[in-house]
Amino acid sequence: MPNNKQAAKRVRQNEESREGNKVVRTSMRSAVKRVLQAESTEAAEAALPEAMRRVDKAAKKHVIHENAAARTKSRLAKAAKAKG
Repeated sequence: MPNNKQAAKRVRQNEESREGNKVVRTSMRSAVKRVLQAESTEAAEAALPEAMRRVDKAAKKHVIHENAAARTKSRLAKAAKAKG
């Protein structure tokens, strides 16, 4: 339990940001999963731009670190090319 008004406000703010981050994170993970679970190279490369967009957006909103986003995008591109 918060002991003062400032702590109570931080609890409210943290809850709101947690819910917003959850939306961004789950949409990013779903887009990444669509690329990784694609049956063919064409399907993977078709899903790749959306996944890249979602990863970039998550990094921009500080849901994930910039370097984690770059690493994820690199691995996605590599995985999409390797599908076959």
